[in-house]
Amino acid sequence: MDKLIPRPYFLNNLIRFREADVIKVVTGVRRSGKSTLFELYIEYLKSEGVDESRIIHVNLEDIGMEHLHGYKALHDFLISKLHSGKMTYIFIDEVGRCAEFEKAVDSIYIRKNTDVYITGSNADLLSGELATLLSGRYIEIKMLPFSFAEFYEANKNEDKNAAFMDYLNIGSFPVVVTRLGSDMELADQYLEGIYNTIIIKDVASRKGIGDVGLLKNIVKYLCGNIGSPISTANITGYINSTGRKITQKTVDKYVKALEDSFLFYSVDRYDIKGKNLLKTLGKYYIVDTGLRNHLLSSSNSDVGHQIENIVFLELVRRGYRVNVGKAGDKEIDFVATKQNAREYYQVSISALDESVSERELAPLRKVGDNYPKYLLTLDFITSDYDGIKQINLIDWLLE
Repeated sequence: MDKLIPRPYFLNNLIRFREADVIKVVTGVRRSGKSTLFELYIEYLKSEGVDESRIIHVNLEDIGMEHLHGYKALHDFLISKLHSGKMTYIFIDEVGRCAEFEKAVDSIYIRKNTDVYITGSNADLLSGELATLLSGRYIEIKMLPFSFAEFYEANKNEDKNAAFMDYLNIGSFPVVVTRLGSDMELADQYLEGIYNTIIIKDVASRKGIGDVGLLKNIVKYLCGNIGSPISTANITGYINSTGRKITQKTVDKYVKALEDSFLFYSVDRYDIKGKNLLKTLGKYYIVDTGLRNHLLSSSNSDVGHQIENIVFLELVRRGYRVNVGKAGDKEIDFVATKQNAREYYQVSISALDESVSERELAPLRKVGDNYPKYLLTLDFITSDYDGIKQINLIDWLLE
């Protein structure tokens, strides 16, 4: 077995909810490491003295498990494996492959001495019967591919600055990082495979979308406009300008399907003074910059938008709710909120040029509150501008 790279944030979340009376639901894009997270957690349980006979791990993407794709078969199989009188830990990967899985999951969950963990690669997992049956009885852990800290853990023989450029280029999918990173041709083939699987299985098939070509055009448009204010009306106009005739309602459906597959994340704008969300011109970010580079020519894969994308994902990974900020006529890249705390972030390749520095600092200076404000750059300096802290982006990612 390959060396497992620690995923402390996600692993600690599972440990924190161990044996809690809730189903642990791990969601995230395909190949982001959900199954490996289960392997890490199972190793932890064994280190805590849990006997292997009390651990049931079923991966429904395994062709050998096709006989469990009906809820009754899955239910009966799990029942037969329960450990009488002691806690049994049940792990089901890609539970959505089982028709009406929620019936089996609910029935197992309500039995004594069961601790249930499931994964899925589509937001539909929590939008149907499972959510209805288990309202208030599950917690969702949102999985992402490797952070830069995890990437660097896998490549510690490399200078951190060189490692960061590799992270920008090849991205963060675990298999690419741990096995294929040195072979760009293989990595490219693997990313193409992930992309096609997501598009065909998690988007087109699941959502009943027949026009895969149009879907891929929308993906490329979103990739080319990462970090730019756009709306589905913009996308509709672009598609129509290429000679295709399509309605905004159809584009809405396709974009929502891409979000549900965790391929893209939409970020609403937030009026800081008015303290309300704005419904126009949000932004979109992709789950992995390596995948974006694969889909676009290198000339379009600009570093500025890539590092903004990476900061967004890192804030989500750290548990923040993220919005784009509007401060008067200025824009703040990210307003990050967690519980009652808030932080503001501007992201720039460099702020050594005084005009650039002033441009990036101006929106932060317009914010009237005393919450922390940061300017993240690739400059090798740390500065303080009347309470606004400039920090090296790579150091921030490795915190």
